Amino acid sequence: MTSVRAAATAFFAVDGFVFATWAVRIPAVKAATHASPAVLGLALLGLSGGAIATMTISGALCRRFGAGRMTVGSAILLSVALLLPPLARSALSLGLALVVFGAAYGSLNVSMNSLAISVVAALRRPVMPSFHAAWSFGGLAGAALGGLLAQHLAPLPHFALVCAAGLTVTAWYGRTLLTHPLAAAGAVTGEIPDPREGAGGQGASPDSSTGHGGRASRSGLGRGWRVVLLFGLIALCSAYGEGAIGDWGALHLRQDLGAGPGLAAAGYAAFALAEACGRLAGSWLLLRLGQTRVLVLGGLTACAGMLAAALAPSLPVALVGFALTGLGVANMFPAAMTRAGLVAGPNGVAAASTLGYAGFLLGPPTIGFLATAVGLSTGLTTVSVLALVAALLAWLAGS
Repeated sequence: MTSVRAAATAFFAVDGFVFATWAVRIPAVKAATHASPAVLGLALLGLSGGAIATMTISGALCRRFGAGRMTVGSAILLSVALLLPPLARSALSLGLALVVFGAAYGSLNVSMNSLAISVVAALRRPVMPSFHAAWSFGGLAGAALGGLLAQHLAPLPHFALVCAAGLTVTAWYGRTLLTHPLAAAGAVTGEIPDPREGAGGQGASPDSSTGHGGRASRSGLGRGWRVVLLFGLIALCSAYGEGAIGDWGALHLRQDLGAGPGLAAAGYAAFALAEACGRLAGSWLLLRLGQTRVLVLGGLTACAGMLAAALAPSLPVALVGFALTGLGVANMFPAAMTRAGLVAGPNGVAAASTLGYAGFLLGPPTIGFLATAVGLSTGLTTVSVLALVAALLAWLAGS
């Protein structure tokens, strides 16, 4: 189990590294395509569409082929697809390239989260935040490298280096996943397995296909999917902020506050570092404070932080705001994926991921349109609004 957990952690790190590589070079790709903010927002819909389309079927594919195999295959596709966006010379070609990139990204996220849920169920401990901490540290490393290379390499050679690194890590750790498959989780609700709260078995008799046992089973199943929907909405609200900072954070610092290419990348780096630190402490926080308090306090912190980042009069204030936002959203998405996955297995992860990454991927195009209409700073304040909504949903779920 230790080797499988390490391999799963490595794939989370690769995913974050690749996405951050794309995110911090968006200004350069935008310049190459001569796209306005609104047109860039349309192109980013390609990434959203590709990701959401594959998320809807990835849960079934994980059940058929195994989450380990799907994780390895998706990581290979994601590494190669990273080479496509810097080849684009128009908004249309960029959008088509992002469809492929988004499809690989969506498939990998459902697959690796399904794999992580199986590890959580096997260990019977709330270790999900540690996997997402690896994603954040991968994002931090990708953002840092991107900031260093922004003034020395064009996006294509930069992305080629990252592609090679991604394929190398996949080849090394993929062997572990292919030789040590795990059974899919999906029997229970809660952060760790609890047989008293089965999704489809609350109070059911041994013969749950008939009589009161059958009604209890159907009632439990319906309750389980309501839990998936609720926590999927929480994931949507929190992931909206992650996508917004990833795609528009660097441009906000450069365009609105006059930061250079290297300092512009520091905004995402501050967010990713704070998010990673919050996730490293996530298991302890969940055990100490409980899920509801962690989610509510996280939403309120992200709300305040993004208001500071979006409306900041100076670069230092904006960087502090991005860091607070990272701390706030750190454990919201992992907690939501854990609850959904333990309720309904890969299908629950796929459903919650589709909702969550809808916010992650559709948020940036939305902000692109708002940037044209009312300005980028004002558009980014919608992150605060949805963080507050996530806190409210978490409080309602707890009560």
